[in-house]
Amino acid sequence: MGLNLKSRSFLTLLDFTAEEINYLLNLAAKLKADKYAGNFNKNLLDKNIALIFEKPSTRTRCAFVVASYDEGAHPEYLGKGDIQLGKKETVADTARVLGRMFDGIQFRGFSHNTVIELAKHSGVPVWNGLTDKYHPTQVLADFLTIKENFGELKGKKLCYVGDGRNNMANSLMIGAAKMGMDFRILAPKELFPQSEIVKNCKKIAQETNGKITLSSDINKAVKDVDVIYTDVWVSMGEETEFEKRINLLKSYQVNSKMMKVTGKDSTIFLHCLPAFHNRDTIVGEEIFQKYNLDAMEVSEKVFESSQSKVWDEAENRVHTIKAVMVATLG
Repeated sequence: MGLNLKSRSFLTLLDFTAEEINYLLNLAAKLKADKYAGNFNKNLLDKNIALIFEKPSTRTRCAFVVASYDEGAHPEYLGKGDIQLGKKETVADTARVLGRMFDGIQFRGFSHNTVIELAKHSGVPVWNGLTDKYHPTQVLADFLTIKENFGELKGKKLCYVGDGRNNMANSLMIGAAKMGMDFRILAPKELFPQSEIVKNCKKIAQETNGKITLSSDINKAVKDVDVIYTDVWVSMGEETEFEKRINLLKSYQVNSKMMKVTGKDSTIFLHCLPAFHNRDTIVGEEIFQKYNLDAMEVSEKVFESSQSKVWDEAENRVHTIKAVMVATLG
């Protein structure tokens, strides 16, 4: 018997139990199998979906659009220049207008308070496509990819490498704690996550037999892990921080040497993308010349290796986002 998530918003994994997260992952796997078999049940037939984007996007935008059409819904893209959100109109007022016209709202932007306000005032399910604090739809795709490779999440060892304060580190730590995983953040101490969220996640992990560890030691953090995960060193809106982050993180690049430290051939590599994995992807000619970089957070060799599951992970954005919309709106 399925859980009832009808009319729920999806803002952070903190709001969901392990059972509910598993339900969404199982539903995503079913919807993925259905699509591969050519079966489309149109669970969102004639629904209208508002897609608000303050930040540009490839995977999140495309996943919501494809998922909407697959299930019979009509998605409407609303860029930051298309509506009055936060300019001539408060977030609360925009929420109340959109809630009268649309059946569900996706928001991808900067402040997490914005998505909270949308959910509070719209009267319809609101889904967080990314904010400064959390990126929960990405974590669902990550977890589906891990389950596809290892069959389960509980007890699996996942190490996030890089800026431990960003939205991906936060969301992975929350999700891993909920699912009883052994989660590690490998970062310089200056980039450790906020103590409040670590404390909260450790409390959750105690109840699920999970584990949360922060470390700056590559050998300790990466040893025996099943998954190594990284993200760009500088997030959107922080482009002035490139030099500072390179100095902090250049010794934490995910490369063949780090992958070997795991001691496992079965370890997989994940990245939420986009990735600066070669000179064609690095932003700023002067930066990579100054530091003689061929890549930033991940080497080309690892990114293109058989251990890299980034394309499965990217595709799974569609199936997990579809599951969230179907479960809360269908």
